[in-house]
Amino acid sequence: MNEVSMRDHWWWRPGWRIGRRMYTWHITFDGQDSLHRLVASYQAPLDELHGLDKIPAKWLHLTMQGLGFVDEVPAEEAAAVVDNVRQRCRSFTPFELTFGAPKVDPEAIMFALHPAEPARNLRNNVRAAIADVRGIDKLEESNEWSPHVSIAYSNSTGSGTPYKNALDSVTVEPAVLVVESVDMIVLNRDNKMYEWETFASVPLTG
Repeated sequence: MNEVSMRDHWWWRPGWRIGRRMYTWHITFDGQDSLHRLVASYQAPLDELHGLDKIPAKWLHLTMQGLGFVDEVPAEEAAAVVDNVRQRCRSFTPFELTFGAPKVDPEAIMFALHPAEPARNLRNNVRAAIADVRGIDKLEESNEWSPHVSIAYSNSTGSGTPYKNALDSVTVEPAVLVVESVDMIVLNRDNKMYEWETFASVPLTG
């Protein structure tokens, strides 16, 4: 396997700045103890290494779909998107995700999603709900999507090999959990961590 070269994750993406907030749709993992234990097992050997910002359990997330910066999305549009997503999720059933060993990416240590298709279908429904309200031309991001859940972000440059070796030293059973809702959150990255307040939580009730 080719060596991964790490880079700093915390460069400022277009539009972002200290104090700015974004409406975005995530799957969050509050109360998902099996995932929290798995993450702790893989984060433990990373404690001895430099160059990473490990993600606390409360901020673990699966990024789904951005809506827009809070100062650019009228409040009534944000509420209408939530209502539309809620309608669509009435026919969307809860689904299982399995998390195994994480991999080293140039900007993060992350789990790939297995299976990815239910989450992809959910994202497509969220995107359609946004397009219904705001128009397809205002959809943030493209349809291309690589679903993942990060456990640490890179804050420097260098080789990813020490991180891979640390992860390879862990022997632990995969975590299986059930996703029962999707959240629209108000996200910030002021403190070199993705932190949020929940704007609305939409259950999958199908």
